[in-house]
Amino acid sequence: MNKELPKAYEPGLYEDEIYKRWEESGFFNPDNLDLPADAPGYTIVLPPPNITDKLHLGHASMLAIEDLLIRYYRMRGYRALWLPGTDHAAIATQNVVEKKLFKEDGKTRHDLGREKFLEKVWEFLRITQTTILKQTRKMGSSLDWSRTAFTLDEQREKAVRKMFVDMYNEGVIYRGERIVNWCPRCHSTLADDEVEYKETKSKLYWIKYGPFVLATTRPETKLGDTAVAVHPGDKRYKDMVGKEYMIPGVLGEFKVKVIADHHVDPEFGSGAVKVTPAHSFADNEMARRNNIPWKQIINEDGRMMDNCGKYAGLTTVEAREEIVADMEKMGLIDHIEEGYENKLSVCYRCDTPIEPLPSKQWFVSVDKKLPRLGNMSLKEKAIEAAKKGEIKFIPDRFEKRFVNWMGNLHDWCISRQIWFGHRIPVWYNSRNVDDIYVGENPPEGEDWEQDPDSLDTWFSSGMWTFSTLGWPDTFKDGKKSGDLARFHPTQVLETGYEILTLWVSRMIMMSFFAVGEKPFDTVYLHGMVLDKNGKKMSKSKGNGIDPLDVIAKYGTDAVRLSLLIGSTPGNDVRIFEEKIEGDRNFVNKLWNVARFILQTADENTTEIELKNLTLADKWIMAHFNALVDKNATSATKFLSNYNFSIAAELLRTFTYDYLADWYLEAAKFDKSTEKVKVLRYVLENLLILWHPFIPFVTEKIWELMGKEKLLMVEKWPEIKYDPGNNGDDFELIKNIVIAIRNARAENKIEPGRKIDAVIYTGNNKDLIESQSEIIKGLRTGIGKLTIAKDGDEPDDSICISVKGVSNMDIYLVGAIDKDKEKKRLEKEIANLEKLIAGTEKKLANEEFTSKAPPAVVEKEHSNLHARKNDLTKLLIQLKQL
Repeated sequence: MNKELPKAYEPGLYEDEIYKRWEESGFFNPDNLDLPADAPGYTIVLPPPNITDKLHLGHASMLAIEDLLIRYYRMRGYRALWLPGTDHAAIATQNVVEKKLFKEDGKTRHDLGREKFLEKVWEFLRITQTTILKQTRKMGSSLDWSRTAFTLDEQREKAVRKMFVDMYNEGVIYRGERIVNWCPRCHSTLADDEVEYKETKSKLYWIKYGPFVLATTRPETKLGDTAVAVHPGDKRYKDMVGKEYMIPGVLGEFKVKVIADHHVDPEFGSGAVKVTPAHSFADNEMARRNNIPWKQIINEDGRMMDNCGKYAGLTTVEAREEIVADMEKMGLIDHIEEGYENKLSVCYRCDTPIEPLPSKQWFVSVDKKLPRLGNMSLKEKAIEAAKKGEIKFIPDRFEKRFVNWMGNLHDWCISRQIWFGHRIPVWYNSRNVDDIYVGENPPEGEDWEQDPDSLDTWFSSGMWTFSTLGWPDTFKDGKKSGDLARFHPTQVLETGYEILTLWVSRMIMMSFFAVGEKPFDTVYLHGMVLDKNGKKMSKSKGNGIDPLDVIAKYGTDAVRLSLLIGSTPGNDVRIFEEKIEGDRNFVNKLWNVARFILQTADENTTEIELKNLTLADKWIMAHFNALVDKNATSATKFLSNYNFSIAAELLRTFTYDYLADWYLEAAKFDKSTEKVKVLRYVLENLLILWHPFIPFVTEKIWELMGKEKLLMVEKWPEIKYDPGNNGDDFELIKNIVIAIRNARAENKIEPGRKIDAVIYTGNNKDLIESQSEIIKGLRTGIGKLTIAKDGDEPDDSICISVKGVSNMDIYLVGAIDKDKEKKRLEKEIANLEKLIAGTEKKLANEEFTSKAPPAVVEKEHSNLHARKNDLTKLLIQLKQL
């Protein structure tokens, strides 16, 4: 028995209660689903949000897409698992707590010491972690909370240590001195893909350099120069290669050697470049290739070192100003070029300019050949998986981007000079610096000191697909067991395209190393969420939308639908409050459709008798079947192919146009008992189809229909009833109604005025006669309706045609005063023709089109096109008279 639906849907009254029912049912855990033992698995790992984060629209978009997929496959009978968790975000979290500590207590982490500072971090985490997970629930996320993970919890620590030790033992992880990306603010290294680049304009200094004139943006690094490089094919410097020159400098003369290297661009500056191996990646590689020494002059604080004489202690910017001033006094500046465009590398966390510095760090070799990978390297294995289609990228254009990036990948620096995070499982013997111990557990004895550095956050999050499924405990002797065997590889990784290189690449390499298989079948990449003008949302611009605010105002379903409709894989999506409000209105429309149906179809009904179906019944059933068919254009197929927006648009068209606007109106004139069964059948199954998109309102309607079983575990619909045709007969009736409505509007017939109509049907007389009451009742304003096979044109009538039908005429009798209407149309036609002629003359004037702003010319073209369309319509109406 139905419970009566209130007149309006109030999401705030129901959402928390509904989510509680879902969670308490246990069905978020696939082990509790009523499925056969051989039911296929479908797994998604939630990209773990940083614990410092607050739910934003980027998170909301991710949650809407992933929850849609999980709900869809759960209803299709899959053992659907969505794994939740959070990321400790080492550098970001440490920065936040450090700032908080200094603001509240005026202290630094060094004032507290490592142990006390980490206690502060964990206090902070317990609050923020609870907040982000609570906010994740507000989006309706059907995550298996019983499997919640944290990248720094005990199980993940165990996994990280095991991975580090295994990689070290196989020579994949090594310690070496390399040039690294150093952030003077965070006091830590950054991986190459953690560096951002900003377009900037700076000065290009042309300096006199012995026999050369060289161009550089960083004259202060001249103090660390050890060579001059030229291209081997540059004839200008052919005789100078291999020679050494004494170069005058602000701290006295110094010696450099001229080397030839293909890396040099002969078109840049004079074609000769100074080489500073300790403070440039490119220069360092040239130095290694040519056996050139290094000289470090900048320290970890971004200041000049003691070997820089009077410039020691200055920041690089301060040193640049003083060194340039001194060089000008010495006549060593040829000229300075202003406004030189180049890219400045900055820290992705704090926006501080990066300093390339030499440092002894821990690295993952991406080029080492590994027997466990068939004598392929980590890099080669990831590239192979992409190229062979073992891992599919959606959209597929990102496959090429991924392969190109991986092809140029250098060894990955994994050590970070921070206190918070996974501490590197390496110990050094205090009595013998060359004696080191690498292990999952600390060594015995008191003479060991653990490496003070922590691991890059991406090291632990790169293990996310398998560490959350019990690895290494569920992987012994090359065989998977437990959750790892049931749910790995996962089916899809859904994430933002901006972390394709940061995260996705690491996950693929680490999964192949640890488990010998890919981490996922598909990588689905969503775009960024932008404002209505296509701008990135930010607090400073004041154009951001807090998802929690709009959820409170419009409901979760409206926010989810706004993020899903209009989104396409790999492309940015625009979100604004008016759009969310419009989707809230649709949610209310669905509620009111259900309310009307349940007032009509009160009881759970028996099987539908196909022989008793009306034309309207057959038509709506045919359109419903098109949604769930297995052809390429069904909503089911679009969902399976990750075309969520198209699937939602199909469902919305069915709900608005077919069901609400036509079938429910036609059903008011249907006295048959079968109508009740059809209404109930269509509503029940439509709720199932909508559920992955808008789970709260659909679950509530389902409950008010008297259903005991939760909608979230209902079976996905398939075609159950074939009405025998595709609804063409009712489509004809629909087109007759549309033709009459359009004729009334075009001829400005008052809405409340009744008119008579004559339909000469050709071969469709019996069909149309059977539907005469529907034709009259569907807002056509027809009083008397005469139906005949053929006949003469009635007096004082206008003739209209029906879309797609050539042998049928409809006459509206007494609808207008023909003479009066003819004069009105002729007057409008004359005015339009005059306007069209004037616009054409203006656009033929070359002086106007060449001097007017392009937008003005385009507007005139648009006006001309619109007026010609209006003229065509008026001429057709005049001809009908």
